[in-house]
Amino acid sequence: MTFLEYLQSRRELILAQTLEHANIVLMSVALATVIAVLIALATYRNPSARATATGTAAALLTIPSFALLGLLITPLGLGYTPTLVALTMYALLPILRNTIVGLTEIDPALTEAARGIGMGRLRSLATVEIPLAWPVILAGIRVSTQMTMGIAAIAAYVDGPGLGHQIFSGLANLGGVNSLNQALVGTVGVIVLAVVFDLALALLGRLTRAGQRPKLFRARPTRRPALTPTTAVPSPSLGGRE
Repeated sequence: MTFLEYLQSRRELILAQTLEHANIVLMSVALATVIAVLIALATYRNPSARATATGTAAALLTIPSFALLGLLITPLGLGYTPTLVALTMYALLPILRNTIVGLTEIDPALTEAARGIGMGRLRSLATVEIPLAWPVILAGIRVSTQMTMGIAAIAAYVDGPGLGHQIFSGLANLGGVNSLNQALVGTVGVIVLAVVFDLALALLGRLTRAGQRPKLFRARPTRRPALTPTTAVPSPSLGGRE
């Protein structure tokens, strides 16, 4: 059976696994974004706190995928839940680090100006600081998405959702009739999803770039003074006749 014939014969299963893979990556990155941004907002003004936060997230990233998924089986069982928890833990570091960097690099004059016009802390964050840091935050989200896309394939080890089942089935039946086709379907599917997600996030970045600068601090167009016709005043004649 050729690769295209395998795709045709199992298109419904492959489509379902592709949607499952996209869903688990989307949910884990969204959850990691919320957690990372909240931690960054709570720690970015304190050097020791932000160092502790980024160090902890970096330590989580060093845990091997198989080991972490295996450890989560006992408290969470098999399937969707341990996969979601593991992918969220792996997605934290790039988003957390970029959020902290984006917030700390904001010009203090802008935040002082926001306070000067009566903005509170929460309003300043929502309308000034986070919009200015958004491009850097989005870059971290893109990195986390690409990283978790590949790790999600390993979730088949704990019966998690996604295209990893195709890869594991192909490896388990190595030398079988469809083993190569199964491995190729899983691998190519993950690559295609990674490209699609990255293009979508790049488009999101372009769409939000125009509005990333708060309206308060946008340069206002200067008005030119209106041109009024001048009344000609006849100059006194120097040599006129009386």
